[in-house]
Parts: sequence; structure tokens; C-alpha cells
Amino acid sequence: MTEAGKSERMSPTSRAHADQADQASLVRALANANVAILAQDTSLAYLWSENAPAKWGLGKIVGRRDADIFSDAVAEELTGLKKEVLAGTERRHTEIAVSGPEGLSWFEIWLDPLRNNEGSVVGVVTTATEITEQRQREQTLRTLLREVSHRSKNLLAIIQSIAAQTGRYTDTVEQFLTRFRGRLQSLSSSQDLVTSSNWRGADLSQLVAGQVARYCAEPSRNLVVSGENPYLNPNAALHVGLALHELAVNSVSYGALSSPDGQVKIEVRLLPDGEMELLWSEPLIRPDAGPERKRFGTVALERVVPSSLNSTASLSTGAGRLVYRLVLPADSFHLD
Repeated sequence: MTEAGKSERMSPTSRAHADQADQASLVRALANANVAILAQDTSLAYLWSENAPAKWGLGKIVGRRDADIFSDAVAEELTGLKKEVLAGTERRHTEIAVSGPEGLSWFEIWLDPLRNNEGSVVGVVTTATEITEQRQREQTLRTLLREVSHRSKNLLAIIQSIAAQTGRYTDTVEQFLTRFRGRLQSLSSSQDLVTSSNWRGADLSQLVAGQVARYCAEPSRNLVVSGENPYLNPNAALHVGLALHELAVNSVSYGALSSPDGQVKIEVRLLPDGEMELLWSEPLIRPDAGPERKRFGTVALERVVPSSLNSTASLSTGAGRLVYRLVLPADSFHLD
């Protein structure tokens, strides 16, 4: 009713124009939402479509059937579900994968009965929405979760080994806590680098800065690094970081880093067979108090680290110098 209390109706011409505008708006909305609507008759021949997916490669659709469009397996599944809808099932739902030049594309499919004005079922209406990006995100998430689970188990195994070995070669609870905390901090520092790289690893210079430079009075003077700067995979980064930590802590107690003027040399070079050699050398300020053969630091450097990397290592303290040599296998690093 208008303000004057009289009925107001749209003229047939205006109504027709409005219906056309509504239909055009609906088509645009479907396109914007990436939704397709297709109708089939009782023989399952297509009658019409709006916004049909280009990835289906339909071209002209009227008169065609699912077997003309999809693979045998997809066509068989869709035809079976549509026959159920024609037989009286109100709605069916499925997801299909369509192969194309870009690989598999996934679509969510809703099937509803198409009814005439009397309510009789005269066909099937298909509503299709592409969900390829959603499927890819889900797959990426599952892959990441598996990777996180795998790496978490590896990290826990490393921590368990460190705890067991530290306890075995420690005399008091206080010594254990001090040494274990230091090793956990070392592991955490390396893990931060690995995590920040999206689990790709870390380069050696980052590990040296995080594990050794903080023990130097003046890193530019106390630490000389030469040669290659390999990018280590996550496992290598964690264990090389642990080795550098043990060497640095020992150096603070017995070696070059116990003196403000002391100097540690780290040389890295590529070997002819594709492996990488890391060489740590420094003078021992207290040659008689170098790493003991039955202490965890030595065990980590000579057994734990090389075993975890499937590599070799050696530690010598002769002639007043400490020299540690670690060979990294070719699959544990790459050079940019």
C-alpha cells in the first residue's frame, strides 16, 4: 500500500525488465562466487548451464551427458547419484576430481531434484563449486603436520640422548643442570634458525654466530672463519650446532676463548668426493686439562655428532693444540 492507501503494482513491462536485471545479477553473483548451476532432464541430458566450469572443457553442453564430459569413474559415480535423486532422494553430495592440463581440479557437487510447477521431478539440478585451492591447502597442512611430528620425534630423541649422556658423565645434580641447560640452549638456538627458514636448515655462518661468537670477548679478533659457507639441512644444522657448542664451552675453560686475546680458527673446505670438511683448531692454554676421553663433550664430538650425520670425526689435543675435524656427507648440505 502507498501512503494514500492504494495498491501499487509494477507494470508488466517494468516487471519483465526487473526480472531480467535480477537474472543478470544472479549470473554475476554465481560467477563471482565461482559457483556453477547445471540442469538435466530425466534422461540426464543437459538442458542448460550457468557459469559452467571452464576446466570441464564443456564447450556446448546442451544435449550432452556426463559420460561425454568426465572420466568413466566420475561419470559412473555422478550418474548413479543422479538416478537416486530422480527416484526420490531429496539431495545428494559428493566431490569429484577432473583431470586437465594443470593437473587435478577438485569440485564439490550438490545434486537436487528439478521440479515443475506441479512439484513433479522432471530432472536434476547440479550445483558445482571448485575447491582445488582448499584441497591443496589441506594437503599442505597434512604434509606440514607430518613433518612437524617427524621432526618433533627427532628433536625429542636428541634431547633424550643429551640428557642420558650428560647424566652419565656428570658427578653432581648441580653440574648436570648447568651442562644440560647449556646444551638445551644450544639446541634451541639451532632449532630457531631451522624454524625461521621454514624447516630448510641454516648456513654455517649463522651457527657459528649463534654458538661460538657469544663466548668471544671480541668475535672479530677471537674468531677467524675461512672457506665455504655451506647451507646445512635441518638434521646437520642441529648436530653441527651441538658440536660447535661443545667446542666453544671447552675453549672457554681450557682453550683460546679463555683469554681475551685468544683465537679460534674454523676452516671449511669442499673435498674432492663432494663431502665437506670442517676444521676447528686452537691453542690449549691448559694443555693438561683438555677434553677428557670419558666426558660427554668428547663423546658428542667423536661419536654422537658424526653418527647422527653418517659421517666421520676426529679430535686431537697433541702439541698444545686442539684440532677437531668433522666431515659432512654431501647429502647434508648444499652450496649456493
